[in-house]
Amino acid sequence: MRDHDFAPSRRRRFDDDEPNFLKRHSHDFDTAWDVADDPAGEAGDGEWSSWDAPGVQHGPSPRPEWVITDAAARDTDRGVLKTGKEADVHLVERAVPDTGRRALLAAKRYRAAEHRLFHRDAGYLEGRRVRASRVNRAMEGRTSFGREMIAGQWAAAEFAALARLWELGVAVPYPVQLLGTELMLEFVGEPDGTGAPRLAQIRPDRPALESLWWQLVDALRVLARAGLAHGDLSPYNLLVQGERLVLIDLPQVVDVVVNPKGAEFLARDVTNVARWFTGKGLAIDPEPLIVELLHDAGVR
Repeated sequence: MRDHDFAPSRRRRFDDDEPNFLKRHSHDFDTAWDVADDPAGEAGDGEWSSWDAPGVQHGPSPRPEWVITDAAARDTDRGVLKTGKEADVHLVERAVPDTGRRALLAAKRYRAAEHRLFHRDAGYLEGRRVRASRVNRAMEGRTSFGREMIAGQWAAAEFAALARLWELGVAVPYPVQLLGTELMLEFVGEPDGTGAPRLAQIRPDRPALESLWWQLVDALRVLARAGLAHGDLSPYNLLVQGERLVLIDLPQVVDVVVNPKGAEFLARDVTNVARWFTGKGLAIDPEPLIVELLHDAGVR
């Protein structure tokens, strides 16, 4: 977590996405490749960068130095990092030809009308109604247009949550841009395109386990003081990059005060992760932390 001063305001039920990240050189890729051997992206010209596309939203300022905004940049899709029931994540290389400037991005592409209904949207979407009654009716009726709008809401909600948490100093991927139902994020992993493992995939020793737990507690405190809960927190949506814990998958972020089930979502978040840490040998009683976070959020 970056330094930040703030004032307090007032089963696998883990992630239902597929738990396996596809690695480079895996047979699941259409073509074997190596970013290090193709530093400027010459192996595939790709498409013009979507940075300046009509309607695109950009991440918060000041932007990290690695964010490429050049009009001459090209975006090359390097394959699937993760598949899920509601979105797929692709590895995208954004590079400026003949300069050696390049950045790896995670492009999260939400499925919409052609995909099945979002399986857990009812509780999370409370308080997210839009002004147009026609749109609300379409969303409630799950028409093709309504599902498209729901997908857009998920993408927009995640983009807004990441931007806000980034500004608060929480360790989350930097949200580079949002265009429709595609969210471009900082790629959390190695320069060769290997993604950081999920917390559920590692077996840390005791000191590392304690460090990860307290990093998580710090992040949850910042969220609570901003009146927020992750909403679907589990070891499957926490990445471990070296010794750093990174929160991901935030489309369902919950306003603890506005959402009628806000306190319930927060308590479930804490209980899920506490159970995992306890199972790894670090006994955690979730109740004191739940009480603290609800108080910080202004609920109790």
